[in-house]
Amino acid sequence: MNGATNVLYLGLKELRSLLRDRILLALVLYSFTLNLYVIGQSVLETLNNAPIAVVDEDRSQLSGRIADAFLPPHFMPPVQIGLADVDPGLDSARFTFALIVPSGFERDLLAGRSPAIQLNVDATQMTQAWLGAAYIQAIVTTEVSGFLGRYGRPSAAPPPVELAMRMRFNPALTSSWFMVMTELIGNITMLSIILTGAALIRERERGTIEHLLAMPLTPLQIMTAKVWSMALVVLVCSGFALKVVIGTVLGVPVAGSVPLFVAGTALHLFATTSMGIFLGTVARSMPQLGLLVILVLVPLQMLSGGMTPRESMPELVRTVMLAAPTTHFTSLGQAILFRGAGLDVVWPQFVAITAIGAAFFVATLARFRRAEFSGQG
Repeated sequence: MNGATNVLYLGLKELRSLLRDRILLALVLYSFTLNLYVIGQSVLETLNNAPIAVVDEDRSQLSGRIADAFLPPHFMPPVQIGLADVDPGLDSARFTFALIVPSGFERDLLAGRSPAIQLNVDATQMTQAWLGAAYIQAIVTTEVSGFLGRYGRPSAAPPPVELAMRMRFNPALTSSWFMVMTELIGNITMLSIILTGAALIRERERGTIEHLLAMPLTPLQIMTAKVWSMALVVLVCSGFALKVVIGTVLGVPVAGSVPLFVAGTALHLFATTSMGIFLGTVARSMPQLGLLVILVLVPLQMLSGGMTPRESMPELVRTVMLAAPTTHFTSLGQAILFRGAGLDVVWPQFVAITAIGAAFFVATLARFRRAEFSGQG
């Protein structure tokens, strides 16, 4: 009971220290609120409200049909302009695309000839230019095929097999849904490492670590206090972000069980907070801790399967990353949040995270005992 009381009061001390650290507190609040909101509202990988202009020199039924096919949310309502306005409009960034339908386009098409349509693109808008050109080509092809079909002239032979596609979990292919969930998973890892590492560095820089060494406390009690207090902060903030910021403000649906995801997050935090303390024993100042965190977080985030599918990575990398808790946590989080998986599906990830967390905790405790309680700190 005495040891548990020490751990409780030491953890409360860490929470009070965090409340007085305005920079870290601001980082925590930003990471689980405004950062997620910005990511959720971004449309970096989709075409959204792209400005387009149409030069209709044909003035035919088909050219009007093509112009009317550019609809929100992918495109803004097309602006009808003259041929002389194309270059000035692109130069001034009034629109990103300028589609020119030449005179006699419908007549030549019905006559069996292959008329051309010119598409001018402002390629400085790189993402929209790349995606928009493909969208416009597909729209024009669809409209031409439908128009010719009305006259009994199919533009191409029908395919021998028709693919019936069904989108599950994200029917509209809204990339921001995936991005905001992935960002939340990454923020959980980042903040847990930074907060625990900073807690130890803060003790050393303020000289309070010597006070702890003079007290009848064990390394296990000191380390456990830092782990549970910082893990609690991240756990509460992640739960708030998932229910309020992501679920309510952004309206992103959560397919699976939130309590199950929170349980997996708690296990993951057991491992990552231990990693943070380990980095805190290696670093001797906040700048050194920042550099170490960058070296650790970048491979953890990039190779865990959140940004790039693990199947596209070399086999050696996939094997090595199985020892990282982020790999299993990313798999667990995606299965629960995206696909609505239950414990019967994700229990291997729970077991792996528990084992890795226990190994990290034991190794960090040994390092913590040597670094701080042998007088090296």
